[in-house]
Amino acid sequence: MVQAYQNPATHSFVPEVWDSTLLTQYDPLLVWASKLVANRKYEGDIRSKGDVVSINSLATPTVGDYKLPDGMTAQRPETVEQKLTITEAKYLQLLVEDIERVQAAGAMESPINQQMIRALAREADAFMGRVIAAGATAMPNIKPGAGSIPQALYSGVLDMMLALDGNDIPGGRYVVISPKVKRYLVEHPAVANSGAYGEAGVTANGVVARLAGFTILSTTAMPAGVDIVAGHSDFATYASQFTGFRSGPSERYRADYVDNLHLYGGKIVRYPGLDIAKADHTFDETKPTRGIVKAAVDWPSS
Repeated sequence: MVQAYQNPATHSFVPEVWDSTLLTQYDPLLVWASKLVANRKYEGDIRSKGDVVSINSLATPTVGDYKLPDGMTAQRPETVEQKLTITEAKYLQLLVEDIERVQAAGAMESPINQQMIRALAREADAFMGRVIAAGATAMPNIKPGAGSIPQALYSGVLDMMLALDGNDIPGGRYVVISPKVKRYLVEHPAVANSGAYGEAGVTANGVVARLAGFTILSTTAMPAGVDIVAGHSDFATYASQFTGFRSGPSERYRADYVDNLHLYGGKIVRYPGLDIAKADHTFDETKPTRGIVKAAVDWPSS
């Protein structure tokens, strides 16, 4: 289809190409909202801010003893409901002098547009970090001595592993650490020897190392008062949709604009058996999840 601004014989601008390029360059910038930390199982068909995605969990049935002559008693399956609300609506608008020329050259590759994409990624990632940290179970602060920081941080990660083991959290877990924790943790031999620096694509999503069943990631978008968060992506979900691509002449400049609306939301996902189900068949979401733990570090003064 020829757009209104195009020459009749020109078909180079296809809105879907912008969509694909934006997603390709956006996802590797995420940590908290990456698939390593938050799943994307419930995105559904998001069209506007305020959309709600319903998540139903099947309650675990009760196992009975088979005895004669009692036989068996049938149970009706019960579900527990939780809702993911799309609370955020952010936009990205690009101004270009020649829309067809920029499209052919790859508009998202320019330094200005790259910076805009990074800003959009930081905004969404910081939002998801706050959601995850707010719903995590707090562990005791890590208190290293001046000469034992790497070992104390490493022991703290192992304590988190033990806490998740105790709740039967499956493998494929993550640890997200602040840059300051990263600076000292990589000095520990176990982390240094498991560094992922040589792996293909290691710079994507802030991956530092893979250790003891954890993928260790680092980000500057750490929520206030938190230095380390460990968990599994099943316990947090992130729903995101880039929608509403538009293009047209600018009212102020001899140029054209292309813009897009980014809709997203996130929540802690609850599970029967781990979380408290209420009488109205919803979860008590005031309680932290057992599938994610967090800790702060009391840094030594010298």
